[in-house]
Amino acid sequence: MSQNKLPEFPPLTNRRKSYLLPGAVIVLAIAGAGYYFTHSATPEEQAGGRRGPGDFGFDAPTAVSVETVAQSDFPVFLNGLGTVTALRNVVVRPRVDGELIKVAFTEGQLVKEGELLAEIDPRPFQIQLQQAQGQLLRDEALLKNAEIDHERYLTLLKQDSISAQQTVTQEAQVKQYRGIVEMDKAQVNNAKLQLDYARVTAPISGRVGLRQIDQGNIIRASDSTGLVVITQVQPITVVFTLPEDKIQPVMQRWRSNEPINVAAYDRAGKTKLADGKLLAMDNQIDSTTGTLKLKAQFENAERTLFANQFVNIKMLLETLRGATLVSSAAIQHDTQGAFVYLVKEDKSIELRRVTVGPTEGDKVVVLSNLSPKETVVIEGIDRLREGSKVDVAQKDGVAVAAAKVEPRDSNGPKRNGGRH
Repeated sequence: MSQNKLPEFPPLTNRRKSYLLPGAVIVLAIAGAGYYFTHSATPEEQAGGRRGPGDFGFDAPTAVSVETVAQSDFPVFLNGLGTVTALRNVVVRPRVDGELIKVAFTEGQLVKEGELLAEIDPRPFQIQLQQAQGQLLRDEALLKNAEIDHERYLTLLKQDSISAQQTVTQEAQVKQYRGIVEMDKAQVNNAKLQLDYARVTAPISGRVGLRQIDQGNIIRASDSTGLVVITQVQPITVVFTLPEDKIQPVMQRWRSNEPINVAAYDRAGKTKLADGKLLAMDNQIDSTTGTLKLKAQFENAERTLFANQFVNIKMLLETLRGATLVSSAAIQHDTQGAFVYLVKEDKSIELRRVTVGPTEGDKVVVLSNLSPKETVVIEGIDRLREGSKVDVAQKDGVAVAAAKVEPRDSNGPKRNGGRH
């Protein structure tokens, strides 16, 4: 019976050679590829030496949008928040008590001073007037009789037919009746006034609000709600505030006695509602907010302002003549202050330090170190630096034509001396 033999393994040296051979092949392949790409460069590339970042497009001109620095008059505004306040706001109350028999206005209607608003039942006041007039007639008759007696007593006194005492007494009685007659006349006038009060009229011109009581109810002079509220809308005022650090320029303009124009805008600050003038300023600064109250008056010809309406105020402080203007997008800031990227004639970038002034909307006044008709970058700023090249894609909002491309032959791109 034959014995099982152990498998025979190749010598250790041969096994090591089998592992090293594939690695050597890989190394030779990498070296060959490197030699191929290195020596396949075009003559222009070989003359230029190694490739730099620019050969891969890292230093290519940056596409930017630019604008031309403008020169124009620039209005300087101060902005504030305000509330529309009526010059007069009147609660219409009756002067007498009675039944409301007529309402002569429509809610929201514009009324003029003296226009009829409502009527109260006038019959009780007509009766009171008749009573006062009757009392007056009676007392006037008594006065007339007393005056006749007084004249008779004077004649008898001259004839020495009566005593002087009787004449003096009669004279006093005449004066007494005259006083009574005057009181009766006052009663008549008061009754007439009460009758007039039965007609409720508008004390001011303005817009009426919602009716507080309906026809048929008993209305009283003591009612706190009254009949209706009238708000004067022409003219109308706006009370607004400004920070205390903005007050001094306003005071200087106020002392010149020149009118200061004020414009009221809606809550969003986009739609102009009315134009007016600065009317008054408060005499003290609110210590809790650090602001000063000002009041402007508006004619409100279009009736666009309502009492208690919230508005944005723009007050024209001054106008800078021939100011240098750029878009706010062109202004950049760093630790040293404000600067702009200026595009020179060779399409390279210059970092220019500037001093900025007032801002209004998207325009900024540049006070120094920038001239009109120079060109600044407003878009594509993130990749710019001093001396970098740019490709202007848009100027002053108008697209700029792209750079011309070399013509192509019928077989494809034009050869450049290298492989293709």
